[in-house]
Amino acid sequence: MNYYIASCVFSERHAALSERIIHYISERHHLPIVRCCTRRYKVKEFEDKMVEPVKDIWASLPDSAQWNEGDIAYSICHNCCNIAEESQRGVSAMSIWELVLADKDFQYPDYSGMDVVIQDCWRSKERHVEQLAVRELLHKMKIQYNELPENFGKTRFCGNSLYRPQPTRNPKLAPKYYKDGAQGLFQPHSLEEQAAIMKDYCQRFNDKAVVCYCHYCLEGLEMGGAKAFHIAQLLFPQG
Repeated sequence: MNYYIASCVFSERHAALSERIIHYISERHHLPIVRCCTRRYKVKEFEDKMVEPVKDIWASLPDSAQWNEGDIAYSICHNCCNIAEESQRGVSAMSIWELVLADKDFQYPDYSGMDVVIQDCWRSKERHVEQLAVRELLHKMKIQYNELPENFGKTRFCGNSLYRPQPTRNPKLAPKYYKDGAQGLFQPHSLEEQAAIMKDYCQRFNDKAVVCYCHYCLEGLEMGGAKAFHIAQLLFPQG
């Protein structure tokens, strides 16, 4: 069985965009859609946070899947991909970008003349197929892109999320990513310190637009004053 994980945090922060994506997944791919990679994870808390137009849709979704060996978890959230793959035996995780790229009838918006920098994400630094898919999607939208020196597996960026404590479940469920692979990260910093770190980081862009594919990366880029876009915003524009 293949599933799409809609992501609690992404859907809370980008309700209208999440609604459009959920509709696309349902109409084009006919995948069962669940909220999260983990059963019973902050169910009431996120239900209370959801706003229209995704609020009613969210209430109708199962909190998670009954994972079985051989299942594929597609998600827009790197946390969900990492946790599903590592905590559920025999489950494979793939990004939504690979799913879109496989859709031969997808109607790509035309952004001819747009020139951006790609920001790769530390949480997906080992997911080379996803990283290549993101670049191919930009190409299909006629967006020119530039690479950072710390790209692909060399990136150490995930916005300001790496400068605050992570949820306690993450290193328990996915120790490869969030314990063994996170030495020195997720150290507590004040909001003022996080903002200063992000502002300093974003100076490298020199006011050039940045495209990321992680909601935590987007949060940090916006905190640092960058002109930032999540690739989902470009692929699924409003109206």
